[in-house]
Amino acid sequence: MAELPPSHPPVGKRALFARGSWTEATRIAALLRGETVGGGLLLVATVVALVWANSPWSNAYDALSEFRIGPSALGLNLPLETWAADGLLAIFFFVVGLELKREFVAGDLRDPARAALPIAAAVGGMLMPALIFVLVNLRTGDGALSGWAIPTATDIAFAVAVLAVVSTHLPSSLRTFLLTLAVVDDLLAITVIAIFYTDDLDVAMLGAAVIPLAFFTLAVQKKVRSWWVLLPLAAATWVLVHESGIHATVAGVLLGFAVPVVRSRAAGGPDAGPGLAEHFERRIRPVSAGFAVPVFAFFAAGVTVGGISGLTNALTDSVALGIIAGLVVGKTVGIFGTTYILARFTRAVLDEGLSWIDVFGVAILAGIGFTVSLLIGDLAFGAGSLRDDHVKIGVLAGSVLAALLASIVLRLRNRAYRIIAENETRDDDGDGIPDVYQSTD
Repeated sequence: MAELPPSHPPVGKRALFARGSWTEATRIAALLRGETVGGGLLLVATVVALVWANSPWSNAYDALSEFRIGPSALGLNLPLETWAADGLLAIFFFVVGLELKREFVAGDLRDPARAALPIAAAVGGMLMPALIFVLVNLRTGDGALSGWAIPTATDIAFAVAVLAVVSTHLPSSLRTFLLTLAVVDDLLAITVIAIFYTDDLDVAMLGAAVIPLAFFTLAVQKKVRSWWVLLPLAAATWVLVHESGIHATVAGVLLGFAVPVVRSRAAGGPDAGPGLAEHFERRIRPVSAGFAVPVFAFFAAGVTVGGISGLTNALTDSVALGIIAGLVVGKTVGIFGTTYILARFTRAVLDEGLSWIDVFGVAILAGIGFTVSLLIGDLAFGAGSLRDDHVKIGVLAGSVLAALLASIVLRLRNRAYRIIAENETRDDDGDGIPDVYQSTD
């Protein structure tokens, strides 16, 4: 077995991607295993949608997508594809809200020094793709610039599924970085949706949404777990946010932020077991990863390519080219560049065993932008439009290209990752906790 490399950076230097705590490492590992399953279902749903939409039975797919259901009196007689985008993705963003709050309240990222890197990388990985998209479409006209935010999001489920397929032993610190970056990325994306993709704001409805949200917050702060109390309050918040003109997925994030992370002293404190946020996350994440996101992908990814000529037309559209360049080049340059600049200015060094090529590979992998990118594309150009079809092809092409390039780069380093993985699981004293997570003099 390989010898354990030194775990401390040189004197006076701070380590980037340093190994976190054992508790956090085990939680992240369990979470990513769930995301791997969800990513597999996401890929299956996407392939089924693409095959069906380009088969002789494509009219049936369109009819299913446009089938309306829901109470007209509440303005909720919506097509199934809208229910998937507005309703099911609210579940996804609820989990995002829970995860982000937990990371910054009770996770390793409560340390500002550790939180700075994924936050800065997420911002850089958002600004650079947007800039590249704008540069590519600066003279396109016809409202093309409204899609500037499409290539800014990272799909963690898709990315983790790629890691599983290529069988890479990516170190836990880089997996944690990728997950945290993607969660912050999703929060930034939902903020962009709320600010830049809200056409008509109904202030009265938005104000009314505060009422059930406040009661939901009060209930969870009082440790109420009864679904018959919380679910109606959450549904009322979602309906009112939807009617306000703001995309209804914003309600999911707000509800997630309302849930307490740490147990109160009266409930036994942090050592008494998982808090309410972790309890909800364990219950709802399987619904999000195993149902909500794959169903959304099924309705969002079904684009009719139109043969070679249709694919050629789509891939020569400047909007699709801007998306592909933003995902593949923008994400890589933004995340890698931000991380490198941060290391230079803070005089930090990479943790032992890691190389800058590893950061480069993860940055490319973050260019897989699927779920939220498709959502923003629908909001920017309208579902079912010709340009929306080009957006879908651009997102799919950019994500697949990013996945292929990342797989090549990360596989080249898999031998080094395997050594790190062996060291991270080595337990010579047999106490159930790997030796690298135990402090030594």
